[in-house]
Amino acid sequence: MGENTQKKLVGYITSSVPDNSFSIDLAFSMKEAGVDILELGIPFSDPVADGPVIEKANQIALANNFKLDDLFEVSSKIAKDIDTLWMGYMNPFFSYGVENFLKKADEFGVNGTIIPDVPFEMAENLKDLYTKYNKANISFVAPTHNEDRIKQVVENSQKFIYMVAYAGITGSGQSEDLSKVIENVRKHTTTPLYIGFGVDEKTCEEKVKGVDGVIVGSAFVKHLIDDSLSNSEKINKISSIAKEIKEKINQ
Repeated sequence: MGENTQKKLVGYITSSVPDNSFSIDLAFSMKEAGVDILELGIPFSDPVADGPVIEKANQIALANNFKLDDLFEVSSKIAKDIDTLWMGYMNPFFSYGVENFLKKADEFGVNGTIIPDVPFEMAENLKDLYTKYNKANISFVAPTHNEDRIKQVVENSQKFIYMVAYAGITGSGQSEDLSKVIENVRKHTTTPLYIGFGVDEKTCEEKVKGVDGVIVGSAFVKHLIDDSLSNSEKINKISSIAKEIKEKINQ
């Protein structure tokens, strides 16, 4: 398969679990293993779109007194070399100030944000701000969206579109027929379409059919929070899964 037609792998990790230097080492190892875009998660007390695995990672970070400065430290070390997006919930973005976040993103070379609980209409109000700093705010489409809604959401989409693989939370592994959604997205944009929720080394080949890449979170984070593994074992395990997924989606 040619370089340009390669399907992409987006990998999510929760920032600063167990600490900043580990996150930095893990990020570089994941890039080496084939991760194209890194979602660096901002720990939050109520991660509504995430399943129990990522929720636990969020709790660990907060128990370790995670601060936004930790996110910024990790980002400052990785984002110039790794295509990095900040993934988090509205609350931290709005309490710190969206523009303040975008200024920091600009400073470190972070390319944009993924904020699952910001409604589309609110995201539209932030568009000028994102344009000002030349950052992407990733759009979401779901199987519950009709064609009109999909057209509205994807028309101005940037970087990639995050397709929620089922109307639930990450990591629960249900499936549904997404062909109609995929068809409707394709009608209205050429922005790449990546599928997330329930993607791991077992499901990735099936899930990637008809789309341009996969987004993987819980399948990595479950090893991140596995206390039976040493830090180097965690990095090896996560990187080997990343490598396996990247190979499988490009077979």
